[in-house]
Amino acid sequence: MTRRLPPLNALRAFEAAARHLSFKNAAEELHITPAAISQQVRALEDHVGRPLFRRITRGLVLTEAGAAAAPLLTEGLDRLADGAARMQDAPQSRILTVSVAPSLAAKWLVPRLDRFRAAHPDVDIRLDATNALSTFRGDGVDVALRFGSDTYPGLQAERLMSETVFPVCSPQLLERGPPLVTPGDLAEHTLLHIQWAMESETAANWQMWLDAAGIDRVDPSRGPRFSHDSMAVQAAIEGHGVALAASTLVLDDLAAGRLVRPFPPSISEETAFGYFLVYPGDKAADPKMQAFQSWVTAEMGAPRAT
Repeated sequence: MTRRLPPLNALRAFEAAARHLSFKNAAEELHITPAAISQQVRALEDHVGRPLFRRITRGLVLTEAGAAAAPLLTEGLDRLADGAARMQDAPQSRILTVSVAPSLAAKWLVPRLDRFRAAHPDVDIRLDATNALSTFRGDGVDVALRFGSDTYPGLQAERLMSETVFPVCSPQLLERGPPLVTPGDLAEHTLLHIQWAMESETAANWQMWLDAAGIDRVDPSRGPRFSHDSMAVQAAIEGHGVALAASTLVLDDLAAGRLVRPFPPSISEETAFGYFLVYPGDKAADPKMQAFQSWVTAEMGAPRAT
């Protein structure tokens, strides 16, 4: 059967722009420029002979034709991606692809992977280090490790543990001063911030921590920003300031003495967030996923530094 279709790249560009209602966000997803997205959409509009978007001041609005086509194209591209992924499944049956935030991968998961390999030599882990939340549709991801709340519609989400956040700094910073004995002393120090796209939803910040500590004379907005937790933690290790860190990400640095907690544990804030194992229901019976599930649950439950 002969199918007369517009160019696939034009369809992909339109579908991404329709989901985001933004050429810029579509371009970031497809790793091309907004101008290229605009050019592909214009070519598709020429092909079908009608506009698919209305350009307005604040972004894009789908026309009637665009709105009718967008959900069908999303479904079709997902099925194409699933078909392509199945071509790869058979020869790579040993591989389990784990989506994980880069900081959690670097600071917690990677240093422990040898223990997983020792316990499960028949499973090879492939890490997809990204802050993007997997859709598990055509992206090849089997399971995800995520920090956040328990809101993952349509997916299985198992809480591995709750999280505690607290300030950390290098021992050298304490030695050279100014003094850092009480939370109020943070007014004399540089605050290191973790600021990425989903910060308001999935991370505690300095304002939250200072409120919980009852401190109102420290400006929570000042200081450099980092897009990954691991960069803020490294800046703290180098003595550039005080970072607000999730305990899981600094366990090894605290144990090795690269970081210290300047305030007693009673100051720390127990957040409503935690670490979750997230996966689609059809992966529940996969032996590779079950092996990883059992292992990561035990690792997350191991004794922790204080």
